[in-house]
Amino acid sequence: MIFKNATVVDGTGAGPYVADVAVRDGRISEIGAATGGGAVIDAAGLVLAPGFIDMHAHSDLALLTEPDHLAKVSQGVTCEVLGQDGLSYAPADEATLGRLRRQLAGWNGDPGGFDWSWRTVGEYLDRLDEGIAVNACYLVPQGTVRALVVGWEDRPATDAELAGQKRVIAQAMADGAVGMSTGLTYTPGMYAKTGELAELCGVVAAYGGFHATHHRSYGRGALEAYAEMIEVSRRSGCPLHLAHATMNFKVNRGRAGELLGLLDDAIADGCDITLDSYPYLPGSTTLAALLPSWASAGGPGATLERLRDPAACARIRHVMEVEGSDGCHGVPVEWDTLRISGARSAALAGRVGTGVADFEDFRRLLIDDELGITIVQFVGDEENVQTIMRHPAHTGGSDGLLAGARPHPRAWGAFPRYLARYVRELGVLSLPECVAHLTGRPARRLGLRDRGLIRVGYHADLVLFDPESVRDTATFDDPRRQAEGISHVLVGGVPVIGDGRHTGALPGRALRRTSTGTAAI
Repeated sequence: MIFKNATVVDGTGAGPYVADVAVRDGRISEIGAATGGGAVIDAAGLVLAPGFIDMHAHSDLALLTEPDHLAKVSQGVTCEVLGQDGLSYAPADEATLGRLRRQLAGWNGDPGGFDWSWRTVGEYLDRLDEGIAVNACYLVPQGTVRALVVGWEDRPATDAELAGQKRVIAQAMADGAVGMSTGLTYTPGMYAKTGELAELCGVVAAYGGFHATHHRSYGRGALEAYAEMIEVSRRSGCPLHLAHATMNFKVNRGRAGELLGLLDDAIADGCDITLDSYPYLPGSTTLAALLPSWASAGGPGATLERLRDPAACARIRHVMEVEGSDGCHGVPVEWDTLRISGARSAALAGRVGTGVADFEDFRRLLIDDELGITIVQFVGDEENVQTIMRHPAHTGGSDGLLAGARPHPRAWGAFPRYLARYVRELGVLSLPECVAHLTGRPARRLGLRDRGLIRVGYHADLVLFDPESVRDTATFDDPRRQAEGISHVLVGGVPVIGDGRHTGALPGRALRRTSTGTAAI
């Protein structure tokens, strides 16, 4: 295949140039005046860029149940990073997997008749290798590991349990995980203290991986939470990646500069730090995530028991509405900021798109849907979003939840929204800068050889788009709408999107990290 007269934006941040780009045997074979046989794509006036890398994806089940993965590949995404926020489905035993399926149903669904036969990270990656539309990297989820070794109890790990967690993480890294994720506002991962996290990160560092963290607060105490993760990085020597890095809620309006100052000081002091963000103001999670951590101790069954107990509910309500729950980032919940995006129970389908009236409504919803309700939470700040995305350590991530009747539109629109709103309309980033944030920089963080740039010999993970018409069309009311202006997407040289339509090809696979810190090819 030859892209003729393309405007090449190569992922380095350098200015664009016009050239032919030829693809042969899955690699970029020529850049310049290309010759030879094969399909010719007239790319005059269009931008050819490396395929986008979604540094924060929740497609752990979606890639297996719907491997064509139109939501992401239609945005130009050619690689996703799974296992986020400290919670996913491997490594696990049968009992732990059963509880995780229940806990994560709001994020990922819980498909009937699905084959859950894997138990190790290696076996999960083997399942991805059976055929998916995009490539995928996996983070070993610390909360899942803690559930497997320690359980869902709110207590420190014993020395034996800490050693057990380290062994499990070492095996997961040997199996090909690119790093470890934490979700420190989610149970049971949030029960780990700083020292325990540093011990686990030391194992990850020994394998050349990185720590991707959803830290303890994006609201009150956000700066302290960021500082704790920097301290973990310093103690362990493990590179740090800050997931969906932002400053949310009213207490943090206009304070992104304080965060970036903290990061710049740490980087100047020798810390290896990157971050990702999504180009929207609202966030999205499960409704149960807003509970105080002690109310979720013991797992989903124990949580539901507390929600049925009047005395426990009185305590939960006081913490959530007056003190500020750690599950709600230390900020008292504002019910009018919540909108239901999905429910597991068909009986609650009519609640999708509506708000949560008060605590009693919150409690009933969680009981009736067995904790499966997902929400969109309107807590972001535009100034913070723009300030953070300008930082040179920034990369792009959708944080897209694909389950539910009306998921957050970032699952279908994050990457074209960067190009349309923040490049073309607002000029927050230049086009070469933005493409570098979405391609070359994340590839370096992931340790991917020969990916993320347009260079001869590199894997032909490519996206062709019209810089004047590319835009997201997904909305909060109609979130599953394909982006416009993206005509071709190649994964390993294979067209997955051609002339704006899915070709049916499934060339993607798991990209495994080896113990030397490079992706196995």
